[in-house]
Amino acid sequence: MIDINGMAHIVLTVRKWDEAKAFYGRLLPEMGMKKVFDGEKFFYHVGARTAIAISRSELDDPEDRFVQQRVGLHHFCLRAKSREDVDRTAALAQELGANMVRGPMDGDWAPGYYYVLFEDPDGIRFEVNYVPGQGVLKEGLGEIKPTGYS
Repeated sequence: MIDINGMAHIVLTVRKWDEAKAFYGRLLPEMGMKKVFDGEKFFYHVGARTAIAISRSELDDPEDRFVQQRVGLHHFCLRAKSREDVDRTAALAQELGANMVRGPMDGDWAPGYYYVLFEDPDGIRFEVNYVPGQGVLKEGLGEIKPTGYS
């Protein structure tokens, strides 16, 4: 068995570079992440047991935008330590002008699942959730039945 200890990092490629730098430059430090690299085409924040990098797209198509149903990333989600942290994330995302998709609200993925889902300036979907206890790994919970997936 391979013993994984969480997600090390995710790299997001963005078209709206300046907007993304402003958006993530405010959001990620509020999530306990420190900027450790800031370059012309790439910047990187580390903390909260993970890291998020933003990479500037080398394609110059003004119509290009993230589409959730394409092959590749659907969305990504960070785990908060409390419902209040989800609420604080939602408030900051709104302040930053994010497109708010859902929440903060209760979900049906696991008992106590609470989340917010929003989009960055390129439409990349970002979720922050809180799940108390063991979530879907709780013994006796049975199979999950996520909505919107089959």
